[in-house]
Parts: sequence; C-alpha cells; structure tokens
Amino acid sequence: MEHNPEDIWQATLSACGTALSGASVSPSCVGITNQRETAVLWDRRTLAAPCRAIVWQDRRTAGICDRLREAGHEPRVSELTGLRLDPYFTATKLTWLAEHDESTWAGVRSGNIAVGTVDSYLIARLTAGARHVTDPSNASRTLLYGLASGGWEPELCELFGVPVEALPEIVPNYGPLGLTEPSAFLGLELPISGVAGDQQAALFGQTCFDVGDVKCTYGTGSFVLANLGGEIVRSDTGLLTTVAWQTPSGERTFALEGSIFVTGAAVQWLRDGLGLIGTAPESEAVARTVPDSGGVVFVPALTGLGAPHWDPGARGLITGITRGTTRAHLVRATLEAIAFEVRDVVEVMTGGAVPVLKADGGASSNDLLMQLQADQLGAAVERPAIQETTALGAAFLAGLGAGVWASRAELRHTWQLERRFEPGPRDDAAYERWRAAVELASRR
Repeated sequence: MEHNPEDIWQATLSACGTALSGASVSPSCVGITNQRETAVLWDRRTLAAPCRAIVWQDRRTAGICDRLREAGHEPRVSELTGLRLDPYFTATKLTWLAEHDESTWAGVRSGNIAVGTVDSYLIARLTAGARHVTDPSNASRTLLYGLASGGWEPELCELFGVPVEALPEIVPNYGPLGLTEPSAFLGLELPISGVAGDQQAALFGQTCFDVGDVKCTYGTGSFVLANLGGEIVRSDTGLLTTVAWQTPSGERTFALEGSIFVTGAAVQWLRDGLGLIGTAPESEAVARTVPDSGGVVFVPALTGLGAPHWDPGARGLITGITRGTTRAHLVRATLEAIAFEVRDVVEVMTGGAVPVLKADGGASSNDLLMQLQADQLGAAVERPAIQETTALGAAFLAGLGAGVWASRAELRHTWQLERRFEPGPRDDAAYERWRAAVELASRR
C-alpha cells in the first residue's frame, strides 16, 4: 500500500485553504498530526519525492522481519524500542527500499534525499525545506528510536541499513518548531508549534493527562492507549511501549498501546467489497434490525492481526453462517468484532479493570458500537462533543507551544462530554466464540 507524497501535500493545502475560507479569525499557529510509521523520502533541494511513500498498513516487509527474527535480533530490538519486528513500523520499509530501489537509496547515502515520516515531510514542505524535524511520538514508531536514550540508536540504524544523517532532528512535541514559508503555504508566515502522531494526539486531545487514563480511537484501525506517566513500562502481552509526548523541558510521558489494524476498514469492506451497505453510518441501522449476530463471527484479519496477537499471516474469517443468515447478521457481527478486538487489548492492558474508556474517531459516532463496547468491557464509554480528538490534540499542542493556553489544566476545561454509555449485560458466550474464531484465523 502506497501514497504519493505530493498528493498528501496538495490535500493538506486544500484542507487548510477550505478551513481558512470559513474561519472568522486569523490563525496564530500551526499544529500537525499524521498517520504514523509511513515511510516518506524527498529531495532536500526540490522537495520532490523520488518514490511513493510506503504506508503503515503495507505488509511487503514480512520477509525482512522474519529474516531478522531468525537471526535473533528481535529481543534486542524490542529492548531498545518497546516495539516488535513487524512490517507495521518504518525501519523495515526503509530496508526494503534500500534493497529494491538502488537509485533512490544512493541519494539517501549521498545526503541528497531526506528520510522521514509524514510529519517531517509536511514540515519540510511548510518551511520550504528549512526544517527537517520530527517529534518523539513519531520517532518512537520507527524501530530506530531508543526509549531509554530518547534519540536515534546507531545500533538500530546499522541493523536496518539507515544512515542516521538522513533522519530528522528530534524536537519536543510543542514549542517553537519552525516557521511556515509564505510562498509555500498560502501566503502565511506562522509558527509551527505543535506536532504529534495521530494516536498520541488523540490521547492529548482527550485530555488523558493522568497515569491510567485510557482512550480508544476508532478509525480505519483502532488504537488503545493508556497513559504511563514518566515510567517506561514494558509489556509481555503483545502491547507496545511508546512515547506519548515530550515537553520543551525534555520531560517525556510514555504510553502503552494496542494497535488493531482493521476495524473501521472492515465496515468499509462491507460497503465497497461486498455491497452490503451503502454508507458506513448505515451499518448501525442495519445491525439494529436483528437482536444479535445469529451466531455469526467475523474476524477482520484483512491485513493480518495486530495487538495482542501480532500474526501478520492471519487471514479474515467468517464462521457460523446458516441459511438463516442475513446481511444484517453480517453487519452486526462486524460491529461486534470491533468491540471484541478492543476488549482483547483493554483486558491485557489493564487486567480488565478500566473505570472508563474515552472513545473518539469516526466510528465512535455509531451508538450501537459504543453500547456494545461498554457491554463487552463492563465499563463506561465516554464520547466527547468533539469526536475528532486527533485534530483537537494537534490544536492543543500547538496552542500550548504558542502560548494560546498556559497549561494542561486550562485544556481540561475545553473538553466536553457528549454522551456516556453505561455497561449492560455482557455476552460472554459470543466473546468465547470470537476467541475460538481468532485461533482458526491464525492457523496457516
């Protein structure tokens, strides 16, 4: 799976232009949030991309991961990064490019081509190439960043064959990070004062500032993050340890993360692949026409399984179909699968004792899904008034960095609850059917 970096830049310009045209006040600063792990390369002088970006969902580097794992490197990689050897992360994508695109990689070695992620590419474009920087929340998703050292690890750069000189400077998540170039960015000269990867931005936007606060963003995939405070806590149950954010003083907050690759994308597959629904929001109305899934279980391992299973070879599976199965049962089974996947992660993350889950992202607008989630967790689910908390988090960070807000305490007052879903009876029999189906999906 690939993106054209120029398309990302043009979409950014278009979205910003649209927002500005409807704004009643002039902007004072810029905040950036982005899909993480995607590998982007560009010419330092022209800013043109010599190749397409390899997206976080791309699985082409599974063989590279297997090779490194068989050579015994995974324990050391995990020790340094808090991650695991999986095609999800940036470094093996860069290794693949080095092995398959010699001309581009020659430019990387010569210093003519910069290496980064979507955030660093956007900052380069916004500043007309003046800044090549990233932040710890994005850097810590590359397999090249050391959790303990707080910087690029020469040992990892050597292992994956990435010149450390090609990588961006790591800067705090908020503060004076750069200045937009008017000739490049809509005639505006503004401070870039906040940046974070999408899931850490959502954690910040949900004001999950206290240790133990947990949020789940329901998007193409779903991502559960729990605030760890300043302590690096390593998981032995398939979760990742990552940087949530870093202050200008250098203080870092860490998070445990469970990355679920396919949730909202499964609803999109019902729409685009099977034609069972016309729009994603229609899934709720269709699913409500039946009281349950009728015994149907859908494991949406359409790009393998992420946390807590981490099986890139797993494949999607639908079980329990009878002559009485209708499209409504399949649609409801898809919503149930999302709730089950999140329960899998939350239970290993918290031991099953989460007092409240803060939910956001596009699929959080589905009331039935949110109720199913509360039932499966046995805990309340809170949905904020602004459900696009990833964008809100970027705004919060930029505002802190530019002095719009003086403290996180001020930010808490801006967060507003839209609806709280209280847990009802939990269908544990359905969850056991789910767990059995996941085992089948993992067999190959």
